[in-house]
Amino acid sequence: MYLKDSAVTIVLIGKCTWARRYVDWEIQASLRQGETIKPNGLFGIELPSYNNNIYPERLNMNLLQNDEQEDCYARVISYPKRKDTLKNAIEDAFQARTKRRNIIVNPRNRYKYNRHCE
Repeated sequence: MYLKDSAVTIVLIGKCTWARRYVDWEIQASLRQGETIKPNGLFGIELPSYNNNIYPERLNMNLLQNDEQEDCYARVISYPKRKDTLKNAIEDAFQARTKRRNIIVNPRNRYKYNRHCE
């Protein structure tokens, strides 16, 4: 699975997004990097249906994990009510591709199946 011609990946986080294997696969593909491959910027948007405080695991790995950590690769925002909030989040994710790419966490293993979500 390869993403092409994209610079920023937006994860729309609803009630069961954390459980979907294809979400994990798309985030993994977005964070790939190498000599000729630049990662996508990454951020999540909490949708109104989001209510369980669980983010997709690979997205969560790229968020702040503790108070000692200075920065992280990804960000999560509440559902934006203003255009400039969304614009700023996209711009920050785009800039992260070069400024914060050294702190990406992207293990090779992927979900084989969807997780159970009620």
